[in-house]
Amino acid sequence: MDITAIIGLLAGLAALIGGFLWEGGNISGLLQLNAALIVFGGTIAAVMISFPASRLRSIPSALHMAFGRNTDNIQEKAEELISMASITRREGVLTLEKRAEEHPDPYTREGLMLIIDGTDPDQVRQILELEMDAKELKHDSYAKIFEAAGGYAPTMGIIGTVMGLISVLGSLTDPSNLGASIAVAFTATLYGVASANLIFLPIASKIKSRSQSQLHSMEMLMVGILSLQNGDHPQLVRKKLNSFLTDEDERPAARGLI
Repeated sequence: MDITAIIGLLAGLAALIGGFLWEGGNISGLLQLNAALIVFGGTIAAVMISFPASRLRSIPSALHMAFGRNTDNIQEKAEELISMASITRREGVLTLEKRAEEHPDPYTREGLMLIIDGTDPDQVRQILELEMDAKELKHDSYAKIFEAAGGYAPTMGIIGTVMGLISVLGSLTDPSNLGASIAVAFTATLYGVASANLIFLPIASKIKSRSQSQLHSMEMLMVGILSLQNGDHPQLVRKKLNSFLTDEDERPAARGLI
């Protein structure tokens, strides 16, 4: 699990609740089941109306992408491709067949099998780019679900507040409870705005960030696979792949692999 995402969520909640209590608020004032029902129930209903069931079934995968541990190590992939370049330079691409068949990464496996089968380089590039486009489209569909929820939640909060105020205005015969009733009504707006900006929209942003990272890794793999097919020298492959690595990816380690 991505610990930074969990820490960020908990820190956000702690900041909101802590600030409220610091101003002399009572924690019970934030716990309003009727407001939660209107905001979260309404948001869920709006999302269900907006997307087909096939898209909604992808929500667990989307949450796993946002909060799951990132196991994509672009540095290791670069090292592996450089090692393959040394092998193919000496013995040819066909020597990678067994390695390709057993490769755990489907994208790398498909690319290697294409060049081993003698597929035209332009077709290899086209197929791998189509795989990248499909991946990007899938990730975009993940993010849009949470972006939609982030758009609906504040509106549902306003609706909940208006409904609460209607109830308040309908019972003006008891002025002593007027302030507390108005405070309860505005809790719905708080729920809507807070959930949108602390949960739904950040999850969508995290999915997009993870998507960009995965697509960047796939683009590097494509360049490396095409270099293998072209029979490029390992030094040249290394230079190409290093352009995809950042300082955090420990580029000097890749330079030592030949």
